[in-house]
Amino acid sequence: MNLLQTIQINCNTAIATLGADLLADVTPATNAKFGHYQCNSAMKLSKILQLSPRDIAAKIKVALLQQTNNIFSAIDIAGPGFLNFTIKTEIIINYLDKMQLDPRLGIIATNSSKRVIVDFSSPNTAKEMHVGHLRSTIIGDSISRILEFLGHDVLRLNHIGDWGTQFGMLISYLQHNPPVSELSELAAYYKAAKQQFDTDQNFKKQSQLAVVDLQSGTAYALKIWREICKVSSCAYQEIYNILDIEIIERGESFYNDMLPKVIELLEQQKLLENSGGAKCVFLDGFTNREGDPLPLIMQKQDGGYNYATTDFAALQQRINIERANWLIYVTDSGQAQHFNMVFTAAEKAQVLDRTNIRVDHVPFGLVLREDGKKFQTRSGNTEKLSDLITNAISKARDILQTKNPQLPENELKTAATVLGINAIKYADLSCNRTHDYKFSYARMLQFEGNTAACLLYAYVRVNGIKNKVSRSDPHATLQLDHAVEIDLALHLTRFSESLNAISSDLLPNRLTDYLYKLAEKFHSFFHQCRVVDDELQDSRLILCELTAKVIKQGLELLGLKTLEKM
Repeated sequence: MNLLQTIQINCNTAIATLGADLLADVTPATNAKFGHYQCNSAMKLSKILQLSPRDIAAKIKVALLQQTNNIFSAIDIAGPGFLNFTIKTEIIINYLDKMQLDPRLGIIATNSSKRVIVDFSSPNTAKEMHVGHLRSTIIGDSISRILEFLGHDVLRLNHIGDWGTQFGMLISYLQHNPPVSELSELAAYYKAAKQQFDTDQNFKKQSQLAVVDLQSGTAYALKIWREICKVSSCAYQEIYNILDIEIIERGESFYNDMLPKVIELLEQQKLLENSGGAKCVFLDGFTNREGDPLPLIMQKQDGGYNYATTDFAALQQRINIERANWLIYVTDSGQAQHFNMVFTAAEKAQVLDRTNIRVDHVPFGLVLREDGKKFQTRSGNTEKLSDLITNAISKARDILQTKNPQLPENELKTAATVLGINAIKYADLSCNRTHDYKFSYARMLQFEGNTAACLLYAYVRVNGIKNKVSRSDPHATLQLDHAVEIDLALHLTRFSESLNAISSDLLPNRLTDYLYKLAEKFHSFFHQCRVVDDELQDSRLILCELTAKVIKQGLELLGLKTLEKM
């Protein structure tokens, strides 16, 4: 149990002695000069107990001080009734003593583990992955890592767009052109096929017939389709390997056989309505710009199925077959309404019971150029993800070579790869995912500010101290005398608080913010407190070791790697 949880429990108990049933609102202090944590519940309790907030705060303070497990060195009442808490130094020391002996750094695995499915990345077959897939991939991977570390059973799924009428064009085109082995060639074929489809009526008819052949399982169509999927998947896996992403491919085609049963279920429950020949579900609260009811199209006029049908089938399969009780979908913000409608339809069809199953759409904003415009190449095409990664590694190499010209080639290559990829990932994760962010190699590769390079440098610096000297007494105890020591120590205790917050709101930037503050507090400690050849050397080495461990673990949970030297 972390300090925040302990304070919440203690405050809940204190509030209960007043005869009120209200969970305490406890947060880290907004200003360090007022203490370590604060409770703002007295204002809410004022209406319930018909007393002034300050009188209520005074009663809570008395109840807290009477508890046998009092962990506070000071409890102050400020303003209209805010309670400010300062934790006893020995409580912080005790927490860190346990933390340094724990391989999990004080993070207790949840006792209510969920079967979680995280749906992320999801490129479209026969097309290059682009910068938009970068966000979904990086955010989804980080959320998966954090939830796994917290003790949940996580299945990572890649809902690839590997089915649809567009494959008719490619199948027809490949029948009359040489086979391809590279995704770039396949993407070029896709563009050529689309152009021919739009201008050549004979080709258009052939493509439409090829779709029918594919959907009916004709041997030649399936063979070409499988080759298309294989070339695409191999190219995507290369990127996943570079980015250190683990994910299981399960494309739209996986759910094909389930789609008729979805329509059958919705018809049985009388949820389908005819709209222009299409079978749709109409849901309360969803309207178009004109204010008219917005249809969720489940089966098109021609009998074909829609994205909503596949997503409904996927949700149903994940609940009934995979036995998931937490579903997470990581896509761009533009799909928020679509998923809200699918979830609502699933509730209405009694497929999804939100009292037992948590379902989250995790939206993210756009990646923009430095000038704030859409991220594209000079030719107007969407920037390929592989090019972004290559450029970042190349620029990282130039920076490292300038900083350390004597670095051996093998070490330079490794460091450049780690720094370049870390920079891309961290720049994304350090932004609130709901916001757009501007992609800048120069900014993300800086060694100052909230960047991957800054954290890597902090980690290397801590290791540099450890390499210079080791503890003279392996059983040395922690001693906190200086204010910056206490500040650093308190922040180390809050590692689990940041992870618990992410499990609630799925915002990975909470962890990047925590790690950046940790680096800042360590640098303050390093400048103001001598470590080597000081009488408190062993105690301060414990702080150094814990800082290194937390930075390393935190970066791993973000999907980043560390370097022992730069």
